[in-house]
Parts: sequence; structure tokens; C-alpha cells
Amino acid sequence: MHAIVALLFAGQAAVGLPASSAADCASLKALQLPDITITEAIAVAANAPAPVPPSPVGAPPMLTVPYCKVNGTVGREIRFTLLLPDRWNRKFMMGGGGGFVEGIDNQSVTSVNLGYATVGTDTGHQGRVVEAAWALDNIERQLNFGHVAVHRVGEAAKAIIRARYNAPPARSYFNGCSNGGRQALMEAQRYPDDFDGIVAGAPAYDFTGLAAQFIQDIQAAFPNKESLSKPLFPTDTLKSIESQVVAKCDALDGVTDGLMEDPRSCKVEVSALTGLTDQQKTALSAIYGEKKLPDGSVIYPPQPFGGEGDAGNGWPLWINGVTPMLQLAYRIPSLRYGFGTNFMKFFVFNDPEWDYLKYDFANYRRDSKQAGSMLNATDPNLDAFKKRGGKLLLYHGWSDAALSALATTKYYEAVKTRDPGADSFARLFMMPGVAHCAGGPGPDFVPWYTVIDQWVEKGEAPDRIVASKLVAGKPTRTRPLCAYPMKAVYKGSGSIDDEANFTCGK
Repeated sequence: MHAIVALLFAGQAAVGLPASSAADCASLKALQLPDITITEAIAVAANAPAPVPPSPVGAPPMLTVPYCKVNGTVGREIRFTLLLPDRWNRKFMMGGGGGFVEGIDNQSVTSVNLGYATVGTDTGHQGRVVEAAWALDNIERQLNFGHVAVHRVGEAAKAIIRARYNAPPARSYFNGCSNGGRQALMEAQRYPDDFDGIVAGAPAYDFTGLAAQFIQDIQAAFPNKESLSKPLFPTDTLKSIESQVVAKCDALDGVTDGLMEDPRSCKVEVSALTGLTDQQKTALSAIYGEKKLPDGSVIYPPQPFGGEGDAGNGWPLWINGVTPMLQLAYRIPSLRYGFGTNFMKFFVFNDPEWDYLKYDFANYRRDSKQAGSMLNATDPNLDAFKKRGGKLLLYHGWSDAALSALATTKYYEAVKTRDPGADSFARLFMMPGVAHCAGGPGPDFVPWYTVIDQWVEKGEAPDRIVASKLVAGKPTRTRPLCAYPMKAVYKGSGSIDDEANFTCGK
């Protein structure tokens, strides 16, 4: 998942405390801290690739400043990598980890280029991003992954930062997307004193709810074992579905630009879509629809229109296509298949042979209760985080094929219902045309590090944030993101690719 932030702030110089020597960095290996083992402390020159897990998407981002890399372990097996820039801005940024976390992950690793000390963790296990066999019959690892590891590593990092710079961080931040967004909300809910500002992108905060969605969707998309190698929806069919949706709904927001400002206004009957068999229409209706248990209760929101034909980060990858990369790397047809079945096998049932085709969800709430108690970050009570002055930024792409954007609006609305004044410390920004964490046709780049830092430092809640679509590092389209439930409204003149020609309104 580190590819999401590969270009963030590359090339910007950090300012702050003066550089320390390589010998000072190496001396950290001898640092004695309770239940923390430092295994390596080495100086790294500028313009080196970031120490992040391997990614099939591309090369790791470049880190343009010199820093001290500290590797270590908290407790028995919670590994971490802490980067301490030679010129420190006196702030700390912890990055989240995507999926089931492959190796030591840090979705904010490029913050070191701006002078932040930054840390990532493997959350206490070794494994691949779509696999969770490490959790089998191991409550300690499940708890560490759920919430304990991030908290403990954050505390350890702050102690090492103090030793390195002879000063504690003046500000501490957390930034993560997907599972990293879940980690972010978990911090705000369970450990409100850890961070001054938190950015939670496309949060997988309701693990048991989204797992139900994933399994019900793959039951529809892959109704038998043979369908695992032959998709019910070929790529061309998915592209046709998206084209028909866009043709009907693109202009509803007043601009014909390939983006839907709010897909909830798009009303398309699956039965009216052309080029589909009856079996495909039945499966498609199930995938778009809200997820229910046999007793009729809703367990997860619907899937908004959008991203159906996006081969890079849309439905072919996540929902119901068969991607060669996934077949080769994981022997799975889609990411929802991989994440959903692994969760059920290794967190819920502790049974590697569990069969998705045989499960009927009649006892799902009982079956998933223990896993949910460790992994779910669904509590709308953020009183303690608010009281300590914390600030929370949420964002989600409307065309996210991984996690329904309606789950994030649901959580934010629950926070607002409980505390009508919540927008004083919590804001949500929806991103039209943006896929999971990034990608899609919509402007997907936002300098979240800067946005959260300015809110915490100045105390001014953001109403309008500019997002950009970058090509070769340069913006080709900009669009304002408006604090939910406000939306970007075209003024009626000027380029539709320039954010200056939009205002925030209803």
C-alpha cells in the first residue's frame, strides 16, 4: 500500500534541529528502554529508497533527506522501523499499514522528507498483505494487529525520539488509509492521548461488517469453484457497466467530466443495463445492494456506483474480475475474496479449510463477536479525543471498490448524531472519482500531512481542501474537496479542471 504515498513531497527540504553525526545514530543501538530491543541504528544518506515492504505496484518512494534508521522490537515480536531525520521539525508522524500488513509498513514514510520523525510497524507478525495464517489460534497476534501494536510502537518511537534529539515531539500525528485508516480510528477511540492529529483514509473500521460484505459478494460473483478461474464479469463487461452508469449520471452534478460528485444521486436500475445475462444482473444487484443477515438486519451499507471498469484499482481487482497478478501471487480471483476468506478462516473460525460457499450467516454476529472486539473501530464516542484537543480528518474516494464509501459517511454521521458539535474537531472529505486510497479518474492527491498539521497548529478547521490529479508530478486537474456534507459546485464558467471555478455548497 506504500505506493499510495510514493510521490508525497518528494524533493522538499526539511528544516529544524541541526544534523547529528552518524556516530550519534549508531549509539542508539545501546539505548536501554523497558521491553524494547533496538537491533539496528544506521545513518542513511539522502536520496535513498524508503524501507517499506515490496510492492507489485512499483518501486518504493525516494527519501530525499539524510536520516537515522532505527530497527527494533517491542515485546516478543512487534517489529518497527523508525526514521529520524538529521534535520528534525520537532514533530512525529506515524504511518499506518495496509491490508493484513506485509512486513514493516509505513504509509507516511515520505513525511521524513518534510522533517518528521516517522515510524511504521508490522503489528506483531510476519506475513503477506492478503494473507492472515499468522493469526491462526493466536490471540496475542490478533490483539497486536487489532490495536495494541500501533499504540506500543507509538510510545516506543516517542521514547527513542527523545533520546535522539534530547526533546520530545512538540506534535504527534497518525496518518493511514484502508487498514491504516482503521488503525487511525482505533487510536482516536482507544488511545486518545497518543496523537494530536489523526488522518483516517478509507477506513476499514468495521472489520466484521466489511467481511460480511466481502463474503456475500464473492458468493454472488464466484458461485462455484469453477468460477474462481473464469470471471462472471469479464473486463469488457465491467467497462460497459461503468460507461452506462456514467452516461446516465455524470451530468447530474452540473458538470460533464467523468466524475460523480455524489453517486448517491445516481439512480440506475440494474435490470435496465444492456449486455448482461440474467445471472450477471442477479449477481450485480447483490453486489451493489446493502448486506443483510438472514433475520433481515442490515450489517453493511450498499456499494456506490463507480469504478466498475477501473482495471488498476477498481472492480476487476477488488470485486469480481480475475487479475493475473493475484492469481500468480496469491492464487485468488479478487482482493475481496482474499481478504474475506482469510478473515473468516483465521480470525473468526480458526479453520484453514473454512468454505465460503457453505456459510449462510445465520449465526454471524455470534461467530464474529470475538474478532470484532479486537478489530472493529466502530465506536462513535470520541469525547476523550475531543477533550484533549485532538483533530480528526477522514476522507474516502466515492469510487472505492475496496471499501464502500457509505460506511465512512455512516460512521461520521454517527459521530455527529452523538455530538452535534463534532465538526469542531472532526471533518470528513469525500473524493469524487477516486478509487481505494488513490487512483481512479478523480483528483486523488492531497497534502494530508500539511492539512492536519495546520489544523492542529492554527486551530482552524478546514472547510475546503484542494485535491490534484498528478501526471509526472504535475497537476492536470484540481478540484475542491468540501467538508461533508457540502459538495463542489461549478460556478458556470471557466475550466472544469481548475478548482478556482468551483465553490462549496449543497
